[in-house]
Amino acid sequence: MEQNLPTLADVQAAQELITGIARRTPMRDARWLSDATGGSVVLKCENLQRAGSFKIRGAYTRIARLSDEEKAAGVVAASAGNHAQGVALAARSLGVKATVFMPIGATLPKVTATRDYGADVVLQGVTIDESLAHARAFSESTEAVLVHPFDHADIVAGQGTCGLEIMQDCPDVDTIVVCMGGGGLAAGVAMVAKTLNPNVRVVAVQAAGAAAYPASLEAGHPVALTSMSTMADGIAVGRPGDVPFALVRDYVDEVITVSEEEISRALLLLLERSKLVVEPGGGAAVAAIWAHPELFPGRTVATLSGGNIDPLLLMRVVRHGLAAAGRYLSISVRVPDVPGSLGRLLSDVGDIGANVVEVEHLRTDPRLAVDEVEIALQLETRGPAHRTQVLDRLREHAYVVHVTA
Repeated sequence: MEQNLPTLADVQAAQELITGIARRTPMRDARWLSDATGGSVVLKCENLQRAGSFKIRGAYTRIARLSDEEKAAGVVAASAGNHAQGVALAARSLGVKATVFMPIGATLPKVTATRDYGADVVLQGVTIDESLAHARAFSESTEAVLVHPFDHADIVAGQGTCGLEIMQDCPDVDTIVVCMGGGGLAAGVAMVAKTLNPNVRVVAVQAAGAAAYPASLEAGHPVALTSMSTMADGIAVGRPGDVPFALVRDYVDEVITVSEEEISRALLLLLERSKLVVEPGGGAAVAAIWAHPELFPGRTVATLSGGNIDPLLLMRVVRHGLAAAGRYLSISVRVPDVPGSLGRLLSDVGDIGANVVEVEHLRTDPRLAVDEVEIALQLETRGPAHRTQVLDRLREHAYVVHVTA
């Protein structure tokens, strides 16, 4: 379905439409990323957008353009959280009733925020795609208008306003790096950027555990994934949309995938160096730049597409990011089960300069001899070199060490 693709004029009209509704989010220099690339990197902070992500742009554009009769019937959507909040806020702003289907595992803050914006939330389905199937059935039975998270020209036009702002605020940009799930944001941004300046390079980034676009682009049409596994729920989409696929195929120069470790490290760096809270899907663009700095010379803009992260997940991500950066070490050590063994181990760890975060004794594991105890340690280290030094020193002291993280 390649008809009714949005144009630059559609995006410009959407920009006028959402003025006063969506924020014109700031562009912030990221010197720490610029130092890595040797160029200049700027962050487009959609994590500071209303409702916490770029989704309000497309949701408001779509709902505002409905007829009075369609608005009276209400709208329905499916989302893991960001589109849900965008639809709920847009619908409330326009006086339209909204019902949102969310996966059963959607994070509590996103569910609560969606309800607080006035939408009726229904938890059904394990993935976004399953929730979307329930939303379609609801639409057919109630005549509520389905507001798809990415597969509609008005949605893509609304998301494209982010690209329009980038081109207006940073006209000398060489490369735009966009986080991508279903493709609505990447499609809109790429179409706008390439139409205004064909020399701008656009790179879209997906989580490696939920990357539907590489195989789809190779096949020449959307191909559904058979499974997904990523903490980046905001970009975990099993099948590209037909409308965004056509634009991504024509305007995006390259699609890159990033690992969970790379995403975790990017979120940690954004928190530490730029003082920005970003969700996993929202940090994918920065993850790609940090992992492959040589690919991004010149002036680069990276989108931070969302900041809605569960605090519990944030805690785990920070720990994961510290481990990926070589600053967190989890080990188990077997020692004789005699008085003083734990004290000597902790003393040796302290002498190497590692900080003990947590200690656990394991005595009942059948793998252990009757005169052995296993001690699990979680340590803070000063980086990869220090992490290696800690492990080497413990082994020099004849400890049997097993690295668990």
